[in-house]
Amino acid sequence: MIEFYKMSGSGNDFIIIDNRDLSLNVGDLPAFARRVCERKISVGADGLLLIEPSKTVNFKWQFFNSDGSMAEMCGNASRCVARYAYLKGIAPKKMSFETIAGIISAEVNDDVVKVRLTDPSPVQSIGKLVIDDCQFVLDSVDTGVPHAVTFVDNLEACTVFEWGRKIRRHECFQPRGTNANFATVIDRHKIKVRTYERGVEDETLACGTGDVATVLAAASRGLVETPVDVIVQSGETLRIYFTKKDDRFGEIYLEGKVKIVYQGLLFEEAYK
Repeated sequence: MIEFYKMSGSGNDFIIIDNRDLSLNVGDLPAFARRVCERKISVGADGLLLIEPSKTVNFKWQFFNSDGSMAEMCGNASRCVARYAYLKGIAPKKMSFETIAGIISAEVNDDVVKVRLTDPSPVQSIGKLVIDDCQFVLDSVDTGVPHAVTFVDNLEACTVFEWGRKIRRHECFQPRGTNANFATVIDRHKIKVRTYERGVEDETLACGTGDVATVLAAASRGLVETPVDVIVQSGETLRIYFTKKDDRFGEIYLEGKVKIVYQGLLFEEAYK
């Protein structure tokens, strides 16, 4: 049996396993991730996190999306893993850990976790795409993973799954594909966002790197200024801080609550 924690960051849920002794012996890790992340059949989650030893910082992770693909970065997962690492004595309140996207720093204050993300790419205007007779004006930015952002008048009416899936696989974002974010600006310090995530291949209740990408796209258009509160599909709010010099953004912070859902033991029949 494998000990794990189930944690949620603003609606993004993750399975976290401490594998610092590298003893996890489940064979094909992508297949393992797909099985344990499958809802109703196993634990169910948006992703799987394995904590492993690092020679330079507090720890490193392997992060798998629910479809078994390995992700470069995930903002809400980074907040969850930071709180887990602090609670388990793996790292102090202020910590750093390795991801494919680079070193992430984090600070834990009770159930609120603030992480500093790697510096993003410049925001680029993709222009207009026509999908299902609907026209979208898109911006693109990499906040650890690639994101496309479009601003809409009626966010509730968006068919995020259908439109997001087509934007995610559009030829202009190949070969990596992209996450697709739909947003409405409420005022200069508040926006609302819905996201279709690649790897999950569905709309999720929150996406930290997508929320950051959307805020930066809005800031590049002069629509918002730091800090910005982002209302996500779960109804929770994330706060994003940034600096801007010329056309470059830096000092990107993502802050919000993290919930411990439960601790459990994973039986072999749950992933075989």
